[in-house]
Amino acid sequence: MCASGLSIPVLPGITPGSGPGHLALFGYDPLEHRIGRGILETLGVNFAVDPRDVAARGNFCTLDSSGKISDRRAGRPTTERCVAMCRLLESISVPGVEVFIEPVREHRFVVVFRGDHLGDHVNDTDPQAIGQSPLPARGRDADSQAAAVAVNRFTAEAGKILKDHAPTNAITLRGFARYPKIRSMSDVYGLRACALAVYPMYKGLARLVGMDVVDAGSTLSDQVETLKQRWHDYDFFFLHYK
Repeated sequence: MCASGLSIPVLPGITPGSGPGHLALFGYDPLEHRIGRGILETLGVNFAVDPRDVAARGNFCTLDSSGKISDRRAGRPTTERCVAMCRLLESISVPGVEVFIEPVREHRFVVVFRGDHLGDHVNDTDPQAIGQSPLPARGRDADSQAAAVAVNRFTAEAGKILKDHAPTNAITLRGFARYPKIRSMSDVYGLRACALAVYPMYKGLARLVGMDVVDAGSTLSDQVETLKQRWHDYDFFFLHYK
């Protein structure tokens, strides 16, 4: 059931991505709450989001000698390599904007652009296909154009730093988003809600709607055991297994 008392179906012709699909399961209209993956990943790694932040989900990718993408996920590197590459990117400076980089897992990371008058109506730089070059960022309004300038500067500098680190020799960014205003499940339903998730993005989804995110270990058995231990502490549990 949604906050208005109506159930939220997956309508014909709509592909339920992780964000919209889970928001619908929690009873929020995904057409009303269009939330980019960037902020979900950022909340998932427990980054302290500022009102001036625009967050993006990043992928390390592989470019061939002609500058075309040959692997959108850079061969799914280890999380340790992801961390090392993110540490390299921390040296990037963008005039007038603070930039924060946080590793997530394997090829995934988070970039947060912090500054005044930055919009989040910026296109994905991932063309979603191999054999194509990463796309330049463009903004649909003045504030988003300012953000796009920062994104393109960051991406260009990242390319210089990573060019000799194949297969993680380039990046793409997508899901640009600011922190949305959304009522908590406690406000909407009067529920004490708890999330038992391992993957960061789903922790982010849970935090977004006001769930407590507890340490549920790293395996399904850990999650089930935590569920048993916390059974009487909450009215609603979101157990995510991937």
